[in-house]
Amino acid sequence: MNQYRKSPFWATFILIMLKMALFRSFTFEEVQISRLLSDAAAVLVVLCVLELISSARWKTAVMSIGNGIMSLILFACSVYFSFFGSIPSYTALHGLDQVGQVKESVESAISLKFFLLFLDLAVLLILYLVTLRSKADKPRSQPAAKPLYVGIALIVALGASFLYIRTDLDIPNELVQAERLGVLNYQVAIAINESKENSAIRNGSTDETRETLEDLEQSFNGEDTGVIEAGTPKFFGAAKGKNVIVIQLESFQNLMIGLEVDGQEVTPVLNDLIENGSFYFPKVFQQIGQGNTSDAEFISNTGIYPTGTIAMSKGYGDREIPSMPRLLAKQNYVSNTFHVNDVTFWDRNKLYPALGFTKYYDKPSFVNDEFNGFGASDEEMYRVGLEKLTELHKQGQPFYAQFVTTSSHHPFWVKKEFLNINVPQRLSGKQLGHYVAATNYTDKALGEFIENLKANGMWEDTILVVYGDHMGLQTKDNDAAWVEEVLGVKYQENISRFNIPFLVHVPGVEGMTVDGVGGQVDMMPTVANLLGISLENEGYTVFGKDLLNTTKNVVGMRYYMPTGSFFNDDIMFVPGKGFDDGTAIDLETFEPVEDFSKYREDYDYILELMKLSDGYMKLLPKRTE
Repeated sequence: MNQYRKSPFWATFILIMLKMALFRSFTFEEVQISRLLSDAAAVLVVLCVLELISSARWKTAVMSIGNGIMSLILFACSVYFSFFGSIPSYTALHGLDQVGQVKESVESAISLKFFLLFLDLAVLLILYLVTLRSKADKPRSQPAAKPLYVGIALIVALGASFLYIRTDLDIPNELVQAERLGVLNYQVAIAINESKENSAIRNGSTDETRETLEDLEQSFNGEDTGVIEAGTPKFFGAAKGKNVIVIQLESFQNLMIGLEVDGQEVTPVLNDLIENGSFYFPKVFQQIGQGNTSDAEFISNTGIYPTGTIAMSKGYGDREIPSMPRLLAKQNYVSNTFHVNDVTFWDRNKLYPALGFTKYYDKPSFVNDEFNGFGASDEEMYRVGLEKLTELHKQGQPFYAQFVTTSSHHPFWVKKEFLNINVPQRLSGKQLGHYVAATNYTDKALGEFIENLKANGMWEDTILVVYGDHMGLQTKDNDAAWVEEVLGVKYQENISRFNIPFLVHVPGVEGMTVDGVGGQVDMMPTVANLLGISLENEGYTVFGKDLLNTTKNVVGMRYYMPTGSFFNDDIMFVPGKGFDDGTAIDLETFEPVEDFSKYREDYDYILELMKLSDGYMKLLPKRTE
């Protein structure tokens, strides 16, 4: 303790650097000395500033506080990485107020080893308490560090950090960039890139973005127009005038579709919809960003990519966003959305007006049957929704209704009274077993809702859209080989995990299975086509495609995978520092693809497409009401 008091600067530096090494072992699984040098430069900048602003009397306390704050930051980043697989940026602070709402999920992501980051603080505290009354450890005046030397050290450290950041500033892969720069310099790089992007679009317009997008699509498609055939799109207006019910399934992977566990269908309702004439898209992938479920609502209603740097509800809830509710409002539809949680969760009280919903129903609208931490079950949500929609139907009022389910939310614990499937012993107590039970219940609740729609005479007048918002199974709890073994299916830790269901049931129309790749940005244009709405004639800019009329598609993904990742009809691609050092996996065989050079155009296209989408969102006007 005496030594710590005598030279708190260097003692704190050594302790924090040990934590930086520990953090790298948690996240990047290896500790490279060359990478720790970038961490060291950033830590020196912070400590030099603390040294200059603190008096000799308070120096030990200030350094200890700085050490504690850094421990908290690294702990939070470790937990975040454990759940999301990415390093959080400072923009993730906007989501801190949501933590209490998903307490169970956060707790499940905490590993005991993360608490090693606080070990030194505990030891120092004990030593301090032991020596507090010791006469031999009376406070002594500490020699003041010469400001000149500290100032020189600060300038050198700032210069080193600047060089590291400048060298790796243009790496689009956030995970590689964070590994190379370290958690502190990475935050600075994000801020610089954000500033550059904002400057680049400052004098732009949404019209210019639309024109640039058209040029990009034409250049990418080449002689292939990108559509199945010229003229009126296939199935255009097949559901014209119908009511629309959209079901967003929480944490729902396509893996569950058609799956049987010991002879029991996990999703009999969804299976029946697919087998009896729905349009089914088995190769659709999630594209959410920081907003998770709320981002899925945003994408499916707009056909626009989330920026990945902030939840769209928090960053753009003050905008007037072109959307499906706004499109249908022109045709006298009312649009309602149902979610059993408080509407302030993920700032949905801002998101829903931004998307143009007429009305939302949140927590006070439902009876809490205490299904899980969110409160009411899917059955209760559908009960209330059915009442409201039946009233509209009796009035002859066309409607667009969105239901956001929660009963299959992580950590997927289903109470006995809600169980509808016998979970086999090999899955009992495992996350996968809980997941099977939760998704089975979600399917059952949907089936009861459909039967009630039929009983109320609404089924034949309604198009049903069902999709998953994002993955459910966590990699750390579900080794791919083990999942394959216990379920008897092929499973790849990224392809299978990010693959979500998407199906559309149109009364009186014989659907089909569409094998082309797609993403959540493609949902809105696909539904618009079925409703007989021409997005081009309406002047709508979307960054997805109508999957019923597309011959060539590439969908990008960020946040859960680094920017530049994409899915096309052949592969899943994840970049390294750039394209050449990336990796590709075959979508069918799940085997590595050694030569993926022919897909460079797809990589360049998706980077430019998401850049345009980001710029478009930032250029949208703010709402006046």
